[in-house]
Amino acid sequence: MAAGVMLAATIAVVPASAAAQPGPSADRPDRAELRAALTAVPEAGVPGVLTEVREGRHDWRGAAGQAYLTKPRPMQPQMRHRIGSITKTFVATTVLQLVDEGRLGLDDPIGTWLPDTVPGERGDQVTVRMLLNHTSGIGNYTNAMIDSYASINQMQVTTYAPADLVATGLAMPPTGAPGATFSYSNTNYVLAGLLIEAVTGNDAPAEVQRRILRPLKLTGTSFPGTDPTIRGPHSGAYFAPFGARDLSEFNMSWGWTAGEMISTMADLNTFFRALLDGDLLSPATLKQMLDGVPMLPGLPEAGTYGLGIYSLPTPCGEFVGHDGAVFGHLTYSLHRRDGTRQVSSGINISHYQVGLPDPHPFDIAWQTFLLTAMCPTSDVSSRSAEAVPQLPSVTRMPGNDAPVAAP
Repeated sequence: MAAGVMLAATIAVVPASAAAQPGPSADRPDRAELRAALTAVPEAGVPGVLTEVREGRHDWRGAAGQAYLTKPRPMQPQMRHRIGSITKTFVATTVLQLVDEGRLGLDDPIGTWLPDTVPGERGDQVTVRMLLNHTSGIGNYTNAMIDSYASINQMQVTTYAPADLVATGLAMPPTGAPGATFSYSNTNYVLAGLLIEAVTGNDAPAEVQRRILRPLKLTGTSFPGTDPTIRGPHSGAYFAPFGARDLSEFNMSWGWTAGEMISTMADLNTFFRALLDGDLLSPATLKQMLDGVPMLPGLPEAGTYGLGIYSLPTPCGEFVGHDGAVFGHLTYSLHRRDGTRQVSSGINISHYQVGLPDPHPFDIAWQTFLLTAMCPTSDVSSRSAEAVPQLPSVTRMPGNDAPVAAP
């Protein structure tokens, strides 16, 4: 039996806490539907789930299930959560602000700014735009880093320098010619962080803080740096093959500007609303950010990836956003392109799909909730489990689709 299946059986006995907790818009017509769909997520065996849904000026915050597997503590909607690759949208926005300021060009070769880091032909051919839309052809360093369960234990307590992460990615075989095709790579966004530092002369996380977090008053959002602790209320983080071991204490320097950040669901919705409303970028630059390349070249209708943000078709129209995966925390943040309907949601377990060819019950339940939040029943006539389209996750780390090699 696959490890993820064994853990699913183990945590299925964890009771759901008092289901979703309605926020100030508890009288919204879809409140009962949202609450029922959210409660179904821990009923499927997920330890805990948290969310914030916004429709116009109305908010609905909810949580269900348990924050920890080893002690009875209910999940709470305001808890802080590791958001993984949603970090990329914050970093891309910072780079694009530099473009708006005329300090950087999207079609600048990265070797112009980082000649010692990416020298020679590759530095001349790969542009800033190619980093941000993952068409650089540069290998994904986490594919090389995460090759065994023992490597996860090492990552938990190790501090990595960004230059070393980039060197690992550059040493890998190219995934394609620069600009040719989409191939997701965390190396691109570590390079984007180094690019911010080269242009501004300042620490990249500090630039994100100065330009985005502080002006928007995102007090639950941070780069933890080498501090392994999630400061403030949070849940445990459960990597399915490790069972009930809590990985919420983790040195996230291995992710840096590709995936280090902590946030809340409310902060994520505030950030994406400001971004889509044009409060952070000029109209022309925001348009370029949302102009994507196919994530599946042979199936362009499945969704496109822009500059740190992707676009997905849903039964009720286009949504944009990003997802994030780290050891023990998964997150989606998805929004109508006009920002009028938003959902951000996280769960406190990951890698439960190990060895399973079909959608996991956890995914079916969680994605049913996400689609319920995105698409009210007035927009969608049927939402049975069989009809739920599986939302893509661009940040599935090694070990999701096949077992990680044992130490």
